[in-house]
Order: sequence, then C-alpha cells, then structure tokens
Amino acid sequence: MAAMTRKLFVTTALPYANGAFHIGHMMEYIQADIWVRVQRMRGAEVHFVCADDAHGAPIMIAAEKAGKTPQAFVAEIAAGRKPYLDGFHIAFDHWHSTDAPENHALAREIYLALRKNELIDVRTIEQFFDPVKGMFLPDRYIKGECPRCASPDQYGDNCENCGAVYAPTELKHPYSTLTGAKPELRSSEHYFFRLSDPRCVEYLKTWTQDGKLQPEVANKVKEWFAEGDDGKVVLGDWDISRDAPYFGIEIPDAPGKYFYVWLDAPVGYLASLKHLLERRGVDFEAYLADPALRQVHFIGKDIVTFHTLFWPAMLHFSGRKVPDNVYVHGFITVSGDKMSKSRGTGISPLRYLELGFDAQWLRYYIAAKLNARVEDIDFNPDDFVARVNADLVGKYVNIASRAAGFLAKRFAGELSADVGVEGRALLDGLRAHSGTVQQLYDEREFGKAVREIMLLADRVNEYVDAHKPWELAKHEGQRIGAGPPQADGAPSAGRAAGAGGHGSALHDVCTVCIEAFRVLTVYLKPILPALAQQVEAFLRVEPMGFADAQRALGRHRIGAFQHLMQRVDPAQLERLFETPTAPAPAHPGGEAIAAEIAIGDFAKIDLRIAKIVLAEEVPGSDKLLKLTLDVGEGTDAQGQPLTRTVFSGIKSAYAPEQLTGKLTVLVANLAPRKMKFGVSQGMVLAASHADEKTHPGLYVLEPWPGATPGLRVR
Repeated sequence: MAAMTRKLFVTTALPYANGAFHIGHMMEYIQADIWVRVQRMRGAEVHFVCADDAHGAPIMIAAEKAGKTPQAFVAEIAAGRKPYLDGFHIAFDHWHSTDAPENHALAREIYLALRKNELIDVRTIEQFFDPVKGMFLPDRYIKGECPRCASPDQYGDNCENCGAVYAPTELKHPYSTLTGAKPELRSSEHYFFRLSDPRCVEYLKTWTQDGKLQPEVANKVKEWFAEGDDGKVVLGDWDISRDAPYFGIEIPDAPGKYFYVWLDAPVGYLASLKHLLERRGVDFEAYLADPALRQVHFIGKDIVTFHTLFWPAMLHFSGRKVPDNVYVHGFITVSGDKMSKSRGTGISPLRYLELGFDAQWLRYYIAAKLNARVEDIDFNPDDFVARVNADLVGKYVNIASRAAGFLAKRFAGELSADVGVEGRALLDGLRAHSGTVQQLYDEREFGKAVREIMLLADRVNEYVDAHKPWELAKHEGQRIGAGPPQADGAPSAGRAAGAGGHGSALHDVCTVCIEAFRVLTVYLKPILPALAQQVEAFLRVEPMGFADAQRALGRHRIGAFQHLMQRVDPAQLERLFETPTAPAPAHPGGEAIAAEIAIGDFAKIDLRIAKIVLAEEVPGSDKLLKLTLDVGEGTDAQGQPLTRTVFSGIKSAYAPEQLTGKLTVLVANLAPRKMKFGVSQGMVLAASHADEKTHPGLYVLEPWPGATPGLRVR
C-alpha cells in the first residue's frame, strides 16, 4: 500500500493512574510520537491516543489513604499529565480515562460477546480474605514466609530471596499488608476467560508468529505454546473478575463482581479512540471496519503477555479488529544502573523541564539510542552532553548560523537561484537519502536514522570548511546593482562580483548551506518538532513534509536568523540527579533510621498505654476518627475514669468498631492541638511504610495482653 494512503490507529501503553510520569513513560511516548510524526510527514492519516489506567485495588486503597474518592484521586493524577506531555512535545490527539463511559460500555460489550462465544467460565476458587479490611486480597497485599527458603516478608506470588514462584496460599504465616491481620481462606465465584479453549490456542499460535511481533518477542511467546506429554498445547485460563470492594467496572448480571483491571485497561485504547472520533463526527465502528486501517501499539517489555495473548484473543473472539503490530521496547537505565532515587540515578522528567533543559535534547538523545529490538537503553550524562553539543549544535545548527548572517547582510536574505555544479551535487546527494531516512524511521531504527542524518551533516560541514564563506566575504567586492526597495521594504539583492566575474561565490555557498540545513531539518523534524517550527518561520516556508526535501526553494527570501539551540552545560546537568546527602541504609520500611539521639532525648517523650473507650466518625472529615482514651489518670467526681480526646487520621485503615475497647500507645505529653473539630490531647502511635503509595497500610500499635491504661512505655 502506498504510504500516502496509510490509515493508522496508534497507542502507547496506558499509565497506571497512581503516580506521576517517570522517565520510562517519556521514553515510550517519545518513541511513539516520533514514529507518528514520521507517518504524518509522509501523508498518512493517524489517530494517536492514550488514556489513564484508572481502576484496580491499588488505586482504591491509595484513594482511601488520601481521604478521596477513587474518581477524585484519579482526576488529580490526570490533571498533572499535561505539563509532561506538552513539555516534551508529545502530540497525542486525545488523552482519556478507563473510567469513562465509553470504556464501561465497550468492556461490557466485549465480555458479553466472549460469553456468547462460550469462552467465559464461572468457577469457585479459594483465596485469602482480610477479615479486618473486609476484602479479598490481591497477591501484592499478602506477605509471609517463603515456602521454599523460609525468608520472611515475601510477597504472595514470588520470593525476592530465592526466586521461587508460588500461590499466596502456599505462604507460611501469611499476613495482610493492609491491616496486619492473618488472612482467612474463603471461597468465591470467579469468572475466567477460557484461553485454554482449542480455538484460542490455535488462533494465538498463528497470530503471534505471522509478523505482527518483533522476532525476539515472537520467539519468547512461542515458548508459551510448548506441547505437553500428550502432544497438546494448553494455555492457562485467565481470571478476569475481582470481588467487591473494588474500583472498576461491574460485570453484567454479576452484582458485586468487577472486571479485573487488565481486562478493561486495553479496552481503553478503543474507548479513547471512540471518544475522539465521535467528537470529530466520525463513525467509530465504520472506522475500525476499514480494511486499510492499521492498528499499532507501543509497549514496554514488562507487559508483553497481556498484549500478545489476552488482548488479541479478547478482540478476535468478540468480533473486533486485532492489532496489526505490537512494538515492544526495553527499559531505560542511568549509567548502567536501574532507576533509583536513593542512589542518585533517578531522572525526574518534570525536574528536567523545571531546570530549563531543552526537551529536544532528551528527545534527540533517546532517538539516537533507540532501535527496533527489545533492548534497554542507557542514559549516560557525559555521552548526553557530547551528543547534543557535537551533533545538534556543532554539526547541525551551526550550518545555518555560519551562512544566515552573510545572506542577510550582503544579499537582503535572498537565496541564489543557481548554486553551481558543486552545490547542486551536494544538495542532490542529501535529497537522495530521503527514502533511506524514511525507511529507517518507519522500521523504528531511530539510532540508524540519526547516524545517517549526522553523516549528511558532516558532508555539509566539509563543504563549508572547503569554501570558507568568511574568507569569501573578505575577498569579494562590494555589492552592486542594488535596486529599489521591494514590497516588504527591503532593498532588492544585487550580485557581488565573484571569481571569474560570474556572480557571487559567497551567495552560492551560503545558499547551499541554507538549502542543506532545510533538508536536514526535514529529516530531523520528527525528533525536533519545536526547532523545526522555528526553522520554518526563519525560512518563511509552510510546515514541511518529506516531499519538501526533494525540491529547491529557488530565488526565495528568508527571514532574520534567531538563535535556535544552546549547548548543554555539564555543570547544570548535575542538578538533574537527586543525590542524597548520605547513603541511605536498606530498611524493610523503605525509610532510613533517623539521626542518633541520647537516652535523655527519648526520656522527654511520655508514652503511655491507653484504652480506646470509644471510637467515632468525625462528621465532615474523610480522614479523622475521634478517639476517647482512658490513660489511667484517675476518676472524676462520679467515679468514672478521666478521659482524653484525640483526633487521629486513621479512618482509611480502621472502622470505629474495630478500635473500641482496644489498647494502644499514646504520646501523653504532646501539647494539645486545636483543630476544626475540637482539641486533640495527644497522639496515638501507628506504623506505615515511607512510600505509602506503593506500600499502602497503616498499623495502630497494640500492646500485648496484660498491659493496663496508664503504664509508661520505657
């Protein structure tokens, strides 16, 4: 199919709506954005969309801890996306949410079609239930002792110490990371997508091996279709349901059952497209039914399973279009290390922008590292400085800066109509590489495309060094033949006498430089969109596509040259990395031990055993519970224990009835604090992880039996 008729529906993986973007997100978006810009510059029609992955237990729990509804929590995350996307010139046509009405409707439609196709089973399974939280626990919220090596505090699906993989029910001494309670094994009906059905197996065996995936991905997927002893290939069925409470999409005709987040998340691709097309007055179903449409996904290597098994099977067996390509990329590291803030190897995209660094530096550097394979790429600060300064400033931008001044000063900004044999040969040579550059881009061999373009820039710089326009300017005579002012008020450009008396060599050389710079700008435009826009304004041309590289501007007047890009200052770059003042020791709670204190400092804190006489909701507060505490301070005139009132932000973790009658620990000599709801006379102690978003859970301290109100903790 001709490139001009291409119709493309392109997505990136949906980011989970529980935190800000990290550098890995930006790498994926930059890769996809460059590819999309290439297609548009070739004349293709592209719809480029994404959305927030808004559902699941982690978001529900994080929202509870933040004292917000899940919808409000997700909306707050979504509101922070724009500075990243705009800042790095990521040009999505639409950004949506999996909690939008379109996604609810489409997820249900796909499920009902699968059920009609007899690919949904309902089975009773056993899983852990937190009796305190009142919910079935996902694997990530269960910890215990590894059943293989006995390492403590291992997650419910695998051991970080010995690497063993197991079911949560195999853990020894399991506990809920949400409440610390011992989970109970309970039965529940779950809904399964029958990937084991021979129809699914045969379809996926073909789909995964017919060129839609990169060779290394296809080879990896092939391992999942290994034959058993009976010669049959069996895929495991996929549990697609979760029990209430759960933030997600309720399964039709199954009250209290919700789609597992990974069922409705990829449907968000379609939902985002549907919302965009309907807003533009385009029929969504007709658009997807067009045989000319190509559906392309850009994803990371950590989510291959969902996109190469579950997603195509869901689409095919619900009667919908399947992806034409799933392009998988690796991770990004810093100087060979995985991202780590504590080690000073984390890169915050927002901090990068806040420090005033040019987003196009990073776009170029990432592009120069990317290829079509599933390989990790490394951000090396020294290499970053060298590439940007040498390639973008030294080789590319300097071509224009070395010629534009002479054209403005000597020839009123007008280009020469005929640049001579040598000049034409150079420009024709640059234009001849257009097909190669486009093909490399299209095949996602961005690094090779960048190298090709920089080799062409080397040719131009060799031409400049050979002809030395600064010396030509010294030797050529004064301008002659200046005519009357033109319509824009500038004088017409005359031709200065050159060698052999046939016009100005300076004019020709500078024109060749500007034309070459224009061709190189076309080739770099997908990577450097903002700079290309500046160049188009400087050259006084319409937005350029690849076809514009093949023609000459001829006698054309350019505008005044403005500074296009500055060099990277290595000293400034150091500010990007978050280096701690001292190495933080590893600690189970994710937080370094505080600075050392003397025993006298500790003695100043009066910790007392307190009995929670009553725990109550606080009207108007999403976070607080009102605790009435007996701290052993005697009785009143009626012989009743004297009590204190403490307002505690533990509502997300405990219901009032769970606390009433319990013992806890109180900071008894803390100064009273006047609050909106009353005076708080102390503080109860609770433990939590330093990173509460990824490790939710709040645990009020509770003494062993035998302790009584008023005893001091020493």
